[in-house]
Amino acid sequence: MPMRLTEEEEAMRAGAFGEPRRWAIKHQIMVGEFFDAADLVPVSQAHIMADTESLGEAGVAFLEGLATQPEVERRVRVPTLTDPRGLDLQTYKRLGQTEAMASLEARAIAALRAFGVLMTDTCINYQTIMPPTRGEHLAMGDTGVVIYSNSVFGARSNFEGGPSALAAALTGRTPRYGYHLDECRRPTRNFRLTTSPRDLSEWGALGGMVGRECGSYWEVPLIEGLEDPPRSDALKHFGAAMASYGSTALFHMPGVTPEPAEWAGARPEPVTIGRAEIDAFVASYGATGDKIDVVVFAAPQLSLIEMSAVADALDGRRVHADTTLLVATSPEIKHAADRMGLTGRIEAAGAVVAAGICFYQGYAGELAEANGWRRLMTNSAKLVNIIGGYGYRPTLASLECCVDSAVAGRVV
Repeated sequence: MPMRLTEEEEAMRAGAFGEPRRWAIKHQIMVGEFFDAADLVPVSQAHIMADTESLGEAGVAFLEGLATQPEVERRVRVPTLTDPRGLDLQTYKRLGQTEAMASLEARAIAALRAFGVLMTDTCINYQTIMPPTRGEHLAMGDTGVVIYSNSVFGARSNFEGGPSALAAALTGRTPRYGYHLDECRRPTRNFRLTTSPRDLSEWGALGGMVGRECGSYWEVPLIEGLEDPPRSDALKHFGAAMASYGSTALFHMPGVTPEPAEWAGARPEPVTIGRAEIDAFVASYGATGDKIDVVVFAAPQLSLIEMSAVADALDGRRVHADTTLLVATSPEIKHAADRMGLTGRIEAAGAVVAAGICFYQGYAGELAEANGWRRLMTNSAKLVNIIGGYGYRPTLASLECCVDSAVAGRVV
C-alpha cells in the first residue's frame, strides 16, 4: 500500500523545494514502502555515517553534486551530526595514511558543510552533544548511537544508512517503521546475569554474548540480575558490542533503562550468563606472549573519563618502540583533554591521540599493510569483532592490560 504523504511531502516529491529534497523524499518513500511504513514521522536530529573509506570517490562525488544546488534547497532542516571521519588531518601522516586519502576527506568535509551539517565527527554524541530525550524520534546512523539512544534514553531510531540519514536531514522526516513503533520495542528475549562485569572490556564481552545469541535486528533482549547500575561508559561498550555481534538496536535493563518492559507474548526461559561464560568469551581472543603491533582505544570513541584512565595508566611509562598505541576520541573531548593536560600526558608516553576518527572506519586494512600491523589489542569487544576482517589478529583485554602490553611490546 502506498505511504500516506502530507501536502508538504507531496510538494517535496514534486520538486517544489528543490532537487536535494526531491531526491531525499523519493529515497525515503522507497525505504518506507519496503518496510511497510504507513507514513513518515518528523525527526528532531540526524546523524550521518559518511567516512570516506565507505563513501569512496563515487559517494563523495554524489554529495558534491547535491551540494552545488542553491543554498536554500540544500540546507538541512534539523540539527545534523557526523559520525567519525576517515582520518584526522593532524595525525594521518604519523599513522601512514596517504595524501590521496586526505584529499578525499577534505572534499567530503566541504560537501557536508555546504549542507549545514555540524562536523561533530563522533560516535558518542550522546555523551557530548545534545543527548536525546525519551520518546524523541531520531534518524541516527551509527549502530552504537542507535542502541544507546533507544535503550538508555528511550528515544526512537532505526539504523539509518548514510543516504537515509542525509535524506532525513534534508526532509526532517524518516519512515515510521521498526523502533519508531511501540509494538517493535517490547522484549523478545530474556537474559539473567549471575555475575557482574568487572571492566569495560567485560561489559563489551557481555554485550557480544547477548548480541550473538539474539542474532537479529528485530530481537529485543531484556537483561536482569545486575547488582549495581552500570555507568555511561559501561553501557556504551555493552550496547556497541551487542549491536556489532547481533545487529540489535534496543535492550531493556529493569531499573536502568527508562521504558517499561512489557512482553507481547509468553515470557521465554532466560539464558543465564555467569563468570565462566564471560571469561570464556574474553579468552577466545587471548594471545599471551605474542608480539603486539598496535594497541587501539576506539570503537567507540573515548569519553573524558576514559581519557583520564589512559593517562593515569601511562604516567611515568613509555610505549615500546615496536608498538603503536592509538587513542581516538571526539573533537570536543580532545579539546577538553588538551585543556586538562590529559593529551600531553598520553602523548608524552609515546602514544598517538587522534580526534574525530574511529579505527575500523579509517582505512584499517591499508594501515595494516603500511605499518606491518597484525596483532592488535584493545578493550573494545566491538573492535575485536570487526577488525579480523581487515587482516588483524585481535586480542581483548582490560584497559590496564592493554597499556601494560603496549609498554612491554607483547601481550601480557
